Amino acid sequence: MVVQLVRTLPCHGRGRGFESRPSRNITHPLFMNVTELARKLKIPTGELFDVLPLLGFDIGRRAIKINDTVANKIINNWPQYRRQLELLRAQATSAESHDALPTEKKIVNVPQTIVVRDFADSAGLSVSTVLSELMKNGIFVSMNEKIDFDTAAIIGADLNLDVVAAAAQHNGATEASQDNRLKTILASETKEHLQPRPPVIVVMGHVDHGKTKLLDAIRETNVVAGEAGGITQHIGAYQIERAGKTITFIDTPGHEVFTAMRSRGAKVADVAVLVVAADDGVKPQTIEAYRIIEQAKLPFVVAINKIDKPEADVEKTKSELATKLNITPEEWGGNVLCLPVSAKEGAGVAALIDSIVLVADMEKEHIVANPAAPGVGTVIESHIDRGEGPVATILVQNGTLHAGDIMWLDSQPLGKIRIMRDYTGAALPAALPATPVLIAGLKVAPNIGDIIEAGHEDERVRLNKVRKYKGGAIGMTHVRENADSETAKKLNVIIKSDVLGSAEAIEESLEKLSAAAVRVQVLKKGLGAITEGDIDRALASNAIVVGFNAPLPPAVQMLAREKGVTVKTYRIIYELVSDIKKKMENLLTAETVRHDVARVKVLAVFKTENAGQVIGGRVEDGVMEPRTRVEVWRGKEKVASGEITNVQAGKQNVTRVEAGQECGLAYSGQPVIAVGDILQAYREEKKEIKL
Repeated sequence: MVVQLVRTLPCHGRGRGFESRPSRNITHPLFMNVTELARKLKIPTGELFDVLPLLGFDIGRRAIKINDTVANKIINNWPQYRRQLELLRAQATSAESHDALPTEKKIVNVPQTIVVRDFADSAGLSVSTVLSELMKNGIFVSMNEKIDFDTAAIIGADLNLDVVAAAAQHNGATEASQDNRLKTILASETKEHLQPRPPVIVVMGHVDHGKTKLLDAIRETNVVAGEAGGITQHIGAYQIERAGKTITFIDTPGHEVFTAMRSRGAKVADVAVLVVAADDGVKPQTIEAYRIIEQAKLPFVVAINKIDKPEADVEKTKSELATKLNITPEEWGGNVLCLPVSAKEGAGVAALIDSIVLVADMEKEHIVANPAAPGVGTVIESHIDRGEGPVATILVQNGTLHAGDIMWLDSQPLGKIRIMRDYTGAALPAALPATPVLIAGLKVAPNIGDIIEAGHEDERVRLNKVRKYKGGAIGMTHVRENADSETAKKLNVIIKSDVLGSAEAIEESLEKLSAAAVRVQVLKKGLGAITEGDIDRALASNAIVVGFNAPLPPAVQMLAREKGVTVKTYRIIYELVSDIKKKMENLLTAETVRHDVARVKVLAVFKTENAGQVIGGRVEDGVMEPRTRVEVWRGKEKVASGEITNVQAGKQNVTRVEAGQECGLAYSGQPVIAVGDILQAYREEKKEIKL
C-alpha cells in the first residue's frame, strides 16, 4: 500500500502532528494496450502490427502498450487510414511484380512540386511503391496529388534515388521573370491612357529610430502598441489624405534581417523616407537602408526623428549623414531635404508630409498608371487566415482590380477574389492604381514580391496546375549547394511562420550567418502551425524546427520529444537568429592556440623518479611559471613532453622566473631529461570560433 504523510488540522477531535493514511491513487491514462486498440479498430492484433508501420507509426512488434495520444490519433483518423490501406493493397495486387530498387543511385530531377504519378515515372518505379514509401513516412496522398521537393527527397533516399532540384525552378530566374513581366505591362501602356496616381512612399530606417512611431503619427493610428520587441513584424500599406491628395505609405521593418522585404518594398515605391534618430545618428542598418534606396534609384527625404530627446543633436546627425552616406542637406548647399521631427510629440510631421508631396510632385511624370487596364499588382504580404484561408496584401500598380476577378501568377490561376478590403478593413468593389488591398479567395498564398494579374474566365487553365495548399501550410523548399558543401558542416533547419514575409526574412538572415566552415541549409519554409509532418521530416533529415509566431500543438510537442527532434518557437526574430548562430558555433571545433612562454636550458638533474624529475636550469628567454606544459628537446629531436608542476628560486617556491635567472623545476612526465637538454615551455588556449 502506498502511504503518504498528511499534516492534520487540530479539528474533529484529532490531535496535532502527522499521521499516516493511504493515498488516493488517482491516475491519468497515458498509455493504451495494443490489444485494446486493435479491439476498438475491429482488426486482429497481428494485422495491426503489420499496418502500423505503413501508417508511419513504428512502435515495434513486441510493444504491449502504445502512447495514448498516438492511439487516439489512430482511432480518430482510422477511416482515412483504412481507405489508404485499401488503395495500397489494390494497387499492390494489380502490379505485375514488386519493384526491384536500382542497384546504383538513379538521379531524378524534381521541380518544387511534382505529381506522385510523374515522380514514379521519372524514378522508373510503380506508383504503388512510391505510395507505400510515402505512407511509411506518414504522408497520405493519391497518385494524382502533388508532393513537394523535400518530401520527394526524403522518400527518394529510401528508394535509392538521388533527388535533385530541377534547374528551371531557380528562384533568381523566377524573380527576374516577375520583374520583367511587370516592366512589360507598364511599358506597353500608351501615354494617352496614363493618368496620375497616388505616390507610393516607402519608409526605412534603423530598428530603434522610431520608423513605425512616425507612421503612427502620420496616420493617427496605434500600430506600435501591439508590436513584439518594438519591431514591426510584417510589412503593411496605408493611405492618408493631404491637401486633397492621396498618399500611400509602405511600412517596412527596419532591421538587417528584413533586407529582402525592404528590397521588395523599394521596388514598388516612388519616394523613400530615411528615418534617422537625432540621439543615435547613422547606424549600420541606416547605411544598409540607404544602399537599397540608392540601388532602386528612388528620390528620398530624410526624417531626423526624436528631436524631443535632451541628447538629440540634429547638426551632428546631419554631419554623420554627410560623412558616412555622402548625403548633403539642402541647407548645407545640397539637394536632400532633411526634416527634424518628433514622432512622439507630432512636431514637424506636417512639414515632413508636405516635403514628401513636394518630392513626389517633382516625379509626377513617372507616377502614372492606366486605370482602365486589368489590375496588376505586387504582393506586399501574404498569410493563411484560419477563417478565410490564403489572403494577400496587394499594392495595385496598374489597372483596376475588381472583386470577383480571377488572379493569375505566371500564367497559373491563383483563384477568384472573393473578398477585397482596403487598409481600414472596409469592403471595396474596385481598387485603383497605388491602392493597397487585402484579398481573400485564393487557392494558395503567393510569395512576397510576386506579380499577380487579373484575368478572365475563358483564360483558365487546368486548376490542378496550381501549387497545392494543404494542411495549413505551403511547402517552399530551397536546397542550396555551395562550392564548399563537401567540407562545410551543415545545420539543417525547417522554418514555420505565420506569414511569408517573416519566413523569407528569417531565411535571408540565416543565409548571412553561413561561413566556409559551417552553413545553414533551409530545407523547407512554410506557413501555419508546426505539424507532425514537420517533425517526421526533421527526423529524417537531422534538422531542427523553428517557428516564428507559429503554434506548436501539445501533441506535436510530445511527438518531437519522443523522436528527439529540437523544436523551438519565437516571437522576436532577433532571438531566433541568435539561437541559430549559437547552434552553428557549437558545430565548430574549438581552435587550440599555442603560446610559447619560455625556453630553459637544463644545467643539472637532482632527482629522477618513475613519473618525473627534479632539475635545475637557466631561463634563456621568456618567463618560466609553474603549471606550464613543456617539450623536451635534445638537439633537433623532441624526446618527451610533460608539465612543470613547481618552480623554485633560492629554495623558495615562486610564481615566475625571468630570462637570465636560474631555477629549480619539478617536472612531471617521462623521466628522460638530461643535462644540456632544452625545455620549451608553452601554454595552450582553446579559442571558441565565433561567426
